[in-house]
Amino acid sequence: MALILKHHYLLKTTGMEKFKALQDLIVAAEKDASAFYDKGNKAAGTRLRGAMQELKALANEVRKEVIEKKNA
Repeated sequence: MALILKHHYLLKTTGMEKFKALQDLIVAAEKDASAFYDKGNKAAGTRLRGAMQELKALANEVRKEVIEKKNA
């Protein structure tokens, strides 16, 4: 999955850039999700799990940033 970006690269970005990265990760993972669920491709399942971990980490960063901005 060439489009998957490691979230540590995005630590210096803010706001909508992180949100856009979340969207990009979902789009990039869609092919693997289809291959795993529709075709039973186990390697695609492994890649999908990795993508979901990245999404979780990045979503948590966005959530923290929203809370900080809301409470500022």
